[in-house]
Amino acid sequence: MTTFKRGGSPIGDLVGWYSMQAPVLTRNTKLLYIFIGLFFLLLLWGCNSAKKQDQTSKPQDTPSSKSTTPEDIEASGNLPTDLIRPKDLEYKGAFRLPKGSNDSNWEYSGEAMTYYPDGDPNGPDDSYPGSIFAVGHDHQQLVSEIDIPVPAISSKKNLKELNTASTLQRFHDITDDMFGEIEQPRAGLEYLPPQGDQESGKLYFSRGPHLQNEQVPTHGWSELDLSSPNPAGNWYLDNYTSYVTCDYLFAIPDGWANVNTPGLRLATGRVREGVWAGYGPALFACGPWTEGNPPSSDQRLRKVAPLLLYGTHREGNPEIELSNKRKMKTYKEADDWSGGAWLTTGQKTAVIFVGTKATGKSWYGFANGVEYPTDEDSGQKIPEVPPWPFDNRGYWSDGIKAQIIFYDPGDLAKVAQGKMKPWEPQPYASLDIDDYMFDPGFNHKRGKQETVGAVSFDRKRGILYIFEKRADGNKSIVHIFKIKAN
Repeated sequence: MTTFKRGGSPIGDLVGWYSMQAPVLTRNTKLLYIFIGLFFLLLLWGCNSAKKQDQTSKPQDTPSSKSTTPEDIEASGNLPTDLIRPKDLEYKGAFRLPKGSNDSNWEYSGEAMTYYPDGDPNGPDDSYPGSIFAVGHDHQQLVSEIDIPVPAISSKKNLKELNTASTLQRFHDITDDMFGEIEQPRAGLEYLPPQGDQESGKLYFSRGPHLQNEQVPTHGWSELDLSSPNPAGNWYLDNYTSYVTCDYLFAIPDGWANVNTPGLRLATGRVREGVWAGYGPALFACGPWTEGNPPSSDQRLRKVAPLLLYGTHREGNPEIELSNKRKMKTYKEADDWSGGAWLTTGQKTAVIFVGTKATGKSWYGFANGVEYPTDEDSGQKIPEVPPWPFDNRGYWSDGIKAQIIFYDPGDLAKVAQGKMKPWEPQPYASLDIDDYMFDPGFNHKRGKQETVGAVSFDRKRGILYIFEKRADGNKSIVHIFKIKAN
């Protein structure tokens, strides 16, 4: 019997086998064996190619140590004229938040906010009508309504030069405790006028835990009377893991939704730092009112359209499968995109995300640069926990800055229409807003790891509101930008 060494190339094995058998084969038989051999070679080549292709979609167990990528995106000169550019945003100033109410307050706030165009109807005619609903103290997750004072610009970042908002509705639990106690909650909030068969506008909310092992319901709505919210929910967003669904909420303009996501006017998503939620911000279009008025408790909403997802979702898997080919181009593991808005003014538009952008190198471990293995069973050395204030383990970077990134809604339309994959759109520009912040950067002794939080948008006037976290002691302040007229 003739034997061949395992591990050689398929071509070498075939040639060796043929050379041993050739003397005893007829011409026709030889041709037949050559044909069969070529067939199997093509089959082996195809399987090997498929295997290589499959390897790109499998999750990466550990991100690259001390990974670094560029942090800024410069808008090119040949962008479509209908896109809002960073230079179109004009800074108008900031204002402070009021005292607390109902045993809650604005300390450690900034997780969720929304603009309400009909709020504060008796307020002054000062170019800032309407009101803001927002989530207060992170531990309590209660919602209050405030008016919008005229913003002020303080060149020396003096809080005393800023006006202070007043409370219109005291803090209340608009969810009626439907989510129970949540560890390190993520939250979203958005007002929409009546949709479908609704008789009144609603506050849409989302809640979700920082860490989880299974999908949980995350969304609901309430009335605008905070003392009698009559909440409905809580609902699952199809089969998607809440690692990509349960944070920011914002409205999708009617015109765009009517063409690309009929009936679905609410955008929702999340970014979870690290590698569990994909390599960039996730975004989905939904419309709970299209599946009931209201949908039943614990209902799984099926009308959900992905618009952005930098990875592959597998049903039942709480983590998004990753690939370096499915990554936002400036992604770092320590990024935290905490708010979003769909901007429109005249004929211009953009989808933006606002967040705390990691700068320099990024790693998993401790803030002083000590790395920790992402898999404790990998055999890597487990380092000692550094002393306070560097003992908090997580994803860190050399530095942070407040940043806005800009997406083309036309790209999201192509995703909704099936012409692009949800990981293909890329931001076309970024804007560093650190210079406007009152307390930018890390403050390890205070446990301050983020700069900005949630975002809301006054579409009629083109005004953007952005939370800066813990800039007024432990309270947030609100910054205002306005889109310049065309």
